Amino acid sequence: MSTTTEPRKPRVHVWLWIVQGLLAAVFLFSGGSKLATPIQVLAEQSHLSGGFMKFIGVCEVLGALGLVLPGVTHIRPGLTPLAAALLVIIMIGATVNTAIVLPSVLPLPVIVLLLTAFVAYGRSRLAPLDGAARTSPPVTR
Repeated sequence: MSTTTEPRKPRVHVWLWIVQGLLAAVFLFSGGSKLATPIQVLAEQSHLSGGFMKFIGVCEVLGALGLVLPGVTHIRPGLTPLAAALLVIIMIGATVNTAIVLPSVLPLPVIVLLLTAFVAYGRSRLAPLDGAARTSPPVTR
């Protein structure tokens, strides 16, 4: 292992936690608002069915929890990159939908999509939560 990449891992780990927290807030708000809104209103607001919008809301809330809870509880940390990857799929749909319906706000879902992809890649390759990225090098005396 080279010493030039070692200081980078803690920085990536911190940036990933910051992005995970922000994305969790975004998806909790977005999914929670879909769950709190009546099905008929959701159907009127979108060209998608109200039931499908409720399903997306459940997925967003569960994804938000999956971004944070495995790392905080140290239980099944491999679920974090999986949750992020599944949220990437949701954000691809949201980006396409926004491009069709309201292209003037297209940068918003694109940014969320890119940040979610960063977490999926970062937690699977750059700084996994399984402890490998958090372990310090052995102390030599």
